Amino acid sequence: MAKLQSFAPVIGNKPRVLIVGSMPSIKSLEEQEYYGNPRNHFWPIMYRILEDKPAETYAEKIHLIKKNHIALWDTIGYCYRQGSLDIHIEEEEPNDIAGLLEEYPTIQLIACNGTKAYQMYKKFISPLLQQEIDVIKLPSTSPVPGKYNKTFEEKIESWSVITNYLDVIKSYEEEI
Repeated sequence: MAKLQSFAPVIGNKPRVLIVGSMPSIKSLEEQEYYGNPRNHFWPIMYRILEDKPAETYAEKIHLIKKNHIALWDTIGYCYRQGSLDIHIEEEEPNDIAGLLEEYPTIQLIACNGTKAYQMYKKFISPLLQQEIDVIKLPSTSPVPGKYNKTFEEKIESWSVITNYLDVIKSYEEEI
């Protein structure tokens, strides 16, 4: 089994929200794209809550994230995993999210995409943080059926909370 490596963070100017997953799926790793599985609900949720039209290319998706002051990364930098399921992750090594938060003090919220991302945050990152920051566990956007699955509409409702942190930026930019 080969050691898997996550992607570099996607981060633009003055991010307010950091969305963290656990580790990209096999399909995402093959595509070299965050949430690269077309069945994953992540991008459709983003279009809805950010009130934007679906992007044609990955570059346009990344632009959507950055222009809305959202950053993307994973809690796990390296691990071993058979297949794409989080339950098969072994020997995980965390990404330096504490360092990223120091470098980008504008981040006010860490939104964990699913239970595994939240567990890894609590295990590896939370103990290292020097600053207070809001952290929430959101329902996974994974297309894999699970015990606690929510409908697409329920996921949108849950994920909409991140826009509360983005509205501050939009209001501030309108005043400038």
